[in-house]
Amino acid sequence: MLESVEGSKTALAAAGLRIGYERAVICESVDLRIERGSYTAIIGPNASGKSTLLRAVARVLPALAGSVLLDDEDIRTIPTKQLATRLGLLPQTSLAPEGIRAADLVARGRYPHQGMFDRWSARDEAAVLAALEATGTGDLAGRLVDELSGGQRQRIWVAMALAQETPLLLLDEPTTFLDITHQYGLLELFERLRSDLDRTIVVVLHDLNQAARFADHLVVMKEGAVVAAGPPREVLTAELVEEVYDLPCRILEDPETGAPMVIPRAVNRVGVGDLPGRAPA
Repeated sequence: MLESVEGSKTALAAAGLRIGYERAVICESVDLRIERGSYTAIIGPNASGKSTLLRAVARVLPALAGSVLLDDEDIRTIPTKQLATRLGLLPQTSLAPEGIRAADLVARGRYPHQGMFDRWSARDEAAVLAALEATGTGDLAGRLVDELSGGQRQRIWVAMALAQETPLLLLDEPTTFLDITHQYGLLELFERLRSDLDRTIVVVLHDLNQAARFADHLVVMKEGAVVAAGPPREVLTAELVEEVYDLPCRILEDPETGAPMVIPRAVNRVGVGDLPGRAPA
């Protein structure tokens, strides 16, 4: 079982963030608050700034303006290696070194916990084995990462993030490439980390129903701004989905969990005569 880690009273807070790349500003005046022990899903259309925001609050992308506090401490003042013991980030795309085996990649998650002269410890070994077990990748440990399928590689990257054993875990579209069984298995794993080990989970998701089912807090983004935040029952309304996604829908109750469930309305957006290559009748 993954070992519990301690956290502080405040998990993560951002105020007035202005974020961009070179001359292109992606997010403007963004405020964000992540409660300790919460399971937060960041949702929104493509190019709404979700990944950019996650990179900024993890200090991977320096903010052009505004501030980020980790446990009430300015994240810019925290030494890099110490930060990596308190906050873990799984980016949307990751590249593994050529020729590395899965277990060795997962073991890299232990780097922040090792000093210059520290040797590999029993705790390091236990953390790696627990991460492999939690993600169902123990049978892949000896295989080359280059030889794995997209879904297998994704689970290995998640295992590396888990092996880092940080109180706060940020995951950018972790269900990418996974079949539906592994998608739900991974999201349930994050819920167990939150409920059993008091981890704080922040995950970027595209599937609104998965976000509403698993998260206890939603952050909705559109065009680089946070347009709504709060519990799924309060945030996920038909009006908001149509405004943010341009998708007429109904909101029903999930019969399994009671969470709000988005059902798109049957709207014929493209007429048959408008299809490419189809001559008008």
